[in-house]
Amino acid sequence: MARAALPPLPPRDGVGPSCVVVPGAGWPTVLDFLAERLPALTRQAWQQRLQGGQVLDAQGRPVAAELACRSGLRLYYYRGWADEPALEGAPEQIVFQDDWLVVADKPHFMPVTPAGRFVQRSLLVRLKRRLGLPGLSPIHRIDRETAGLVVLAVQPHTRAAYQGLFRDRAVHKLYEAVAPDRAELAQPRTHRSRLEPDPQRFFISREQPGAPNSETHVARAAVLGKHALYHLRPVSGQRHQLRLHLCALGAPILGDAFYPHVLRGPDAPDDRTRPLQLLARELAFDDPYTGQRRQFTSGLELAAAAQRWPLTS
Repeated sequence: MARAALPPLPPRDGVGPSCVVVPGAGWPTVLDFLAERLPALTRQAWQQRLQGGQVLDAQGRPVAAELACRSGLRLYYYRGWADEPALEGAPEQIVFQDDWLVVADKPHFMPVTPAGRFVQRSLLVRLKRRLGLPGLSPIHRIDRETAGLVVLAVQPHTRAAYQGLFRDRAVHKLYEAVAPDRAELAQPRTHRSRLEPDPQRFFISREQPGAPNSETHVARAAVLGKHALYHLRPVSGQRHQLRLHLCALGAPILGDAFYPHVLRGPDAPDDRTRPLQLLARELAFDDPYTGQRRQFTSGLELAAAAQRWPLTS
């Protein structure tokens, strides 16, 4: 589906506007188009949004449900769910803030950006509202199930340069994970493999034959009975890389609902008693704007590492 540049419409409750462009003929009205092409909301829900002035044209004017649908028409709307899951447990914590960066500790089960039914409960929207920074934007992401450090740019024009640090592998990253103890991982080792999206299930990835596109340094840091605390230093940043690499080494991370077997899909309710035992512990890089060495450490602890998890399981 074609996408267009967003007009200067203001955010609502910390959420910027989303855009959809009508790709051609075939829909008598705007309501018909939205109901068919964006079925995450029911036809009745789109009808209510249109009646409430929540769908806008490129000039920011409300669009009528019965408006004739023409090719190239740009429609703007604000994401949000009346039945969005409530935030449970501790909220995000601010680790650092200045005129350039905000660094937050994200809890398990919170997405970095709006996704699916998580909009107001996403880290980005919560921080925009909490800090009054409408231009805040993440310069990297971690999985919704993963806890720990996330860095966001305060000034939109700086985002590309900060993202370039991650793209160019100029950021030191340390993760912690708790998984079954494998004595052979006591010494640091490097795991490389080719990761590709699973052709049948969009929400997971798989190791496949071919030239490696992912690399992780793995070391066993402490023994916890039948389990161990691992230090993971990713060189690349493929989707689910750390989860897949530990699993490939015979040590799937505690609480992982996807690897080695899918226990529940992405839309299934979370098992909050068994969060993924993966934590983004440290980040460090040379700031391209201030020239400072930036070093950040998470204040969170994994439940298993802190002996708050039944490690006999």
